Amino acid sequence: MCPFLALPYGESVKKMAYHKVNADQRTQGQYLDSDDLQATALELEWDMEKELEEPGFDHFRLDGAVQQDLGNSQSPDLDLEPIQPSASPKGRFQRLQEDPEYISHYTRQSPKSHRCSFFQILKVFCAALILFIFGIVIGYYAGKKCPSPPASPEPNNPHIYHEILKEIKAENIQQIYRDVLQSPREDDVDAAMRILLQWTSHGLEDVRLVNYSVLLDLPGSSSNTITLKNSGECFYPDGQQCSKVTRTLHSQDLLYSYAAYSAKGTLEAELVDIQYGTIEDLIRIQTTTNVTKKIALLKLGQSPLLYKLSLLEDAGFGGVLLYVDPCDLPKTTDLAEKAFMVSLNSGGDPSTPGYASIDGSYRQNRLNLTTLLVQPISAVLAKKLTSIPENRIQKDKCVPLQLSSTDKKIINLSIQSVTTYKTISNVIGYLKGSVFPDRYVIIGSHHSSLNTYGGQEWASSTAIITAFIQALMLKVKRGWRTDRTIVFCSWGGTSFGNIGSYEWAEDLKRVLQRNVVAYVSLHNPVRGNSTLHPIASPSLQQLAAESQNINCVEKMKCPGSNVSSVQTQGDSDYFINHLGVPAMQFSYEDINTSENSSFVSEALFPMHATRTEELDPSFKLHENIAKFSGYATLQIANEPVLPFNALDIALEVQNSLRVFLGEEVDASQLLAVASRLRDTAELFQSDEMRPANDPRERAPIRVRMLNDVLQSLEKSFLVQQAPPGLYRNILYRLDERTSQFSVLLEALEHCKLHQSNETIQATLSEVLNSISSAQVYFKAGLDVFETTLAGKK
Repeated sequence: MCPFLALPYGESVKKMAYHKVNADQRTQGQYLDSDDLQATALELEWDMEKELEEPGFDHFRLDGAVQQDLGNSQSPDLDLEPIQPSASPKGRFQRLQEDPEYISHYTRQSPKSHRCSFFQILKVFCAALILFIFGIVIGYYAGKKCPSPPASPEPNNPHIYHEILKEIKAENIQQIYRDVLQSPREDDVDAAMRILLQWTSHGLEDVRLVNYSVLLDLPGSSSNTITLKNSGECFYPDGQQCSKVTRTLHSQDLLYSYAAYSAKGTLEAELVDIQYGTIEDLIRIQTTTNVTKKIALLKLGQSPLLYKLSLLEDAGFGGVLLYVDPCDLPKTTDLAEKAFMVSLNSGGDPSTPGYASIDGSYRQNRLNLTTLLVQPISAVLAKKLTSIPENRIQKDKCVPLQLSSTDKKIINLSIQSVTTYKTISNVIGYLKGSVFPDRYVIIGSHHSSLNTYGGQEWASSTAIITAFIQALMLKVKRGWRTDRTIVFCSWGGTSFGNIGSYEWAEDLKRVLQRNVVAYVSLHNPVRGNSTLHPIASPSLQQLAAESQNINCVEKMKCPGSNVSSVQTQGDSDYFINHLGVPAMQFSYEDINTSENSSFVSEALFPMHATRTEELDPSFKLHENIAKFSGYATLQIANEPVLPFNALDIALEVQNSLRVFLGEEVDASQLLAVASRLRDTAELFQSDEMRPANDPRERAPIRVRMLNDVLQSLEKSFLVQQAPPGLYRNILYRLDERTSQFSVLLEALEHCKLHQSNETIQATLSEVLNSISSAQVYFKAGLDVFETTLAGKK
């Protein structure tokens, strides 16, 4: 209560009481004439009008009443008539008029309190309006000066993604593709520099060239040769007879028909047909033939090349002639007459295994990565070596090539190549995220300085990623930005064993282990035109399936391809097998004509300028790959909760173990741990992921904790060591035909070859530990959430 208002109220009460007492005294003691009574009434009325005109009186009335009540409670013995809180001074004056002894002969105008109250209210209203407008002005300018919270200017609306993707057009990709091929390519650095300038011209803000000096195994000055000892005929790898004319016409293709990092030298030995080099093939051959220092005739396919070569090396073979059976090639291709290139490098710079090739690094002397002399040859030459009789050739059916058991051939194999240190370059571009700049979504293509080997394939890859950058930066220039950082990469040295991606990742390993969220691969995006083949980690399979629907939103029916988690080629290798990062890849392929066609893509055939445009003349397939990959990248980079599915991982684990129920393996413990993993994943999915995806229940700190858990889901499934060519990440199967864990499948095969259970027991233990570690990781994540929630309560 304002203290200055108490005094007028007290004086008025005294005046009122004074006049009333005088009137009573006159009535009791002597006669009061009418003039005195009227004067008294007028004085009292004048005093009350003065009180009514006191500013703030109405407000004071309630406060004064409360104060008086408190005063009365402190003096309970006083026998005074209390002033009612609801009685106004005007009301008390009206009660005087109701007194039967009260007489008034005068009439006068009503008090001016109503008009004063109206003007007072008008003043208050105007003052409040002015203050309100003034507050809006202050808030506006304060908002302009204060930094806005780190969030995207626009909501995470799929409509935004479609606005970006609609800028990706087939004709733009085709133009970029042709520009890439028309540019002269002298070395890897030149190709990388042109890509850097192109990305920068589209507005990508932070683009860097990262160089590494690595050990490459390049072709020699002349082509490798295969000579039949019996007839003395000499052949080049493509099947043509040795001559200067042939070598001149096809010099580039002949030189690059080799196996990088193979042993060098000359070997003369008997040719032994081992078909696909499976465990069964080796057991069959070794029961009848001494294979020591012999030359194996090996088909590419069924299982990874490095795995098969390791088996041949252990068996004692000295050399390998490698070919692709025409029955395993798509009918739409004409590759039977062509030799090819393969790399025997499992990944990275061979001279710095496991660490980056930076200045000052120790260089190991690893000129050869195998003791075998390995030479790829064409199917035409393989037919000449096998000498297929005419009666075995069927027009309506493809007959696999096979060397007659009675036909003994002695081969002279001459291999030469040059190992030298070269500079390879990676182009790394960053689009910094607005909310989580320390979380990376990597999308990778690659470039090559080889004229024909992989030239078409890398040009497609480069055109697609450049078109996506161009479309994305148009939206960024208008103020929009993804929540997480997108890292655009064009890798060098991919043809020699994913060298560029390995070296960069080894160089930044600690940062990437903490920051990388996912990897989207654009490796060899259009290798056919028959079917779409999406590959994704189990946690990303649902997103991969959803990404296929972006082109058919308005259509009644939207067919989609099945998404699988199988091994694939390309620069995603390090991120999958060493960092445990969820990965995804879309590509168009031809329909496989044989169940043995898996891993045929390890062969790098020469492809010339017209091949890609024959496969996709309108470049519509390129546009689809760009949109599928772009949509997935935007979803991962911009959704508040990472679009990963934890339960799909648990289901994949259970499905991979069920097939061992009929094997001679006790998988009961594995199945029990897998069941617990599924229960924990279901609880994690329902209790944490579903509420976090609801904006009404979403708490930023819990979303960040949840994303940290989702980001590291697959790291538990990395085994310490896997056989050559097999993934360390056990969530990926060998191919579409197999459903078991590849390391367990290989261990079972190993038992057949060596008659020992030691390998299978060790592998079972390692897989068990991986699944158990994943279950503990899920459980720990749930416990952290429960503890945090309990602490807040």
